[in-house]
Amino acid sequence: MSTVITLPVLLPMLGAAVTVVFARSPVLQRVVGVVVLAVVAALAGVLLVVADGSGPVVAELGGWAAPVGIALVADRLSALLLLVSTLVTLAVLVYAIDQRIADYGRGTASTTFHPMYLMLSAGVSLAYLTGDLFTLFVAFEVMLTASYVLISRRTTATRVRAGMTYVTVSLMSSLLFLTAIAMVYAATGTVNLADLAGRMDALPAELRTVLGLMLLVVFGIKAAIVPLHFWLPDSYPNAPGPVAALFAGLLTKVGFYAMLRTQTLLFSRDEPWTLMLVLAVATMLIGALGALAQNDLNRLLSFLLVSHIGFMLFGLAVFDAESVGGAALYAAHHITVLATLFLVSGLITRRTGTVALDQMGGLVGTAPGLAVLFVIPALTLAGIPPTAGFVAKLALLEAGVGAGSGPVAVAGVVIVASLLTLVALVRVWVRVFWGEPRPALPDDDPDDEVVVGTAATAAPMYAATAGLVAVSLAISVFAGPLTAMTDRAGVDLLDRGPYRVAVLGDAP
Repeated sequence: MSTVITLPVLLPMLGAAVTVVFARSPVLQRVVGVVVLAVVAALAGVLLVVADGSGPVVAELGGWAAPVGIALVADRLSALLLLVSTLVTLAVLVYAIDQRIADYGRGTASTTFHPMYLMLSAGVSLAYLTGDLFTLFVAFEVMLTASYVLISRRTTATRVRAGMTYVTVSLMSSLLFLTAIAMVYAATGTVNLADLAGRMDALPAELRTVLGLMLLVVFGIKAAIVPLHFWLPDSYPNAPGPVAALFAGLLTKVGFYAMLRTQTLLFSRDEPWTLMLVLAVATMLIGALGALAQNDLNRLLSFLLVSHIGFMLFGLAVFDAESVGGAALYAAHHITVLATLFLVSGLITRRTGTVALDQMGGLVGTAPGLAVLFVIPALTLAGIPPTAGFVAKLALLEAGVGAGSGPVAVAGVVIVASLLTLVALVRVWVRVFWGEPRPALPDDDPDDEVVVGTAATAAPMYAATAGLVAVSLAISVFAGPLTAMTDRAGVDLLDRGPYRVAVLGDAP
């Protein structure tokens, strides 16, 4: 298993190299990408089964034992998110391949898309599996460098400006992250997470607070929590549809995963975290209210993405095993549902030629399959029973109700934010699918990455979107076992013992 844990990182990197070498063979590029991600998804499933049954799986790279060497660690949390993220990455790749075939033909190769796509997948896998802070920094840089290329391919001046905001904020957060790592190493003499879990408690309380807040700001920017979210609503809506779906599904959740991992492993707490409760409330409400004010479908979805990061923050703020496990379950659900909604938005844009809600209408009659693909993830995001969103929110609410007056009040905000989400999505349904059908608007920029205003949508694009809907429904069907497993993951996160023993081989 120590070999298996390295493959989700190595295979996409090797696949990226192959797609560069065979840049003039579009068929080979597409086959390599799909096969590599399918194998990684299978390996992630194996890691999840082993980690849940036997404990964390550890690989010591280069023959150097932790804490000196680099360790890769797959526990319940990282393996679950790796599996869900890889399934989303695979579905979005199928969607992107068939979109390109529909728009440019089968013989058109891409010299950048497939290598950068696979490198982004490798960065995401490394972020989930790494066992030390500096390698986490490297993972983020691999992931973000690939995303810089993907967000700026064959784009317009407006998209370039939005991409510059994304790049600038990402670089600033990376610089802050590197500074935080240097401070952690200066204070403790290590960057290994398992080793830090034992050394951090020995530091003065004031220094621990400073280090904790620095890491919170770094990962808060990457997760787009309020007030550090300002870059996201201008960046994601301007990316091509598949790229926006991939970013919405993965990047912010990797940031939240890093926040969840470091705050639980390095900074123990015995009571709910007041600062995080405040941030959760602000993120939920500002995101939901921002969505209600939008006429652009992608901007609306971007604000809802921000809002629902607040639900995960609520689970972290309560800071007990049940709430942390609920946050992990909500993250897994959120990865699938947001990626699905952005893919559906891309399908809607192809038909209507616009992202403006007031210029759409009547799609329930002209594209009933598209209406179904929208309504299922929309109800899931709003948390309507018995969807995966309802199961995840119920886990968070149950944890919050028993944790004191502060979490109980925030649990009420969770319900309000869910109602606001439902209102925003009903508004989309009424504007886009009800009413009289409208003619498609012409493509205002035929030279950009996406052809719009056409009904020529390849069937595999619908199939890929439907596959993500099926993943979301599977979370609902297997809600019992998944909830039990994320509860066990929550216990492990707060206990810290199993992680330390697996990596260092000593008692906590």
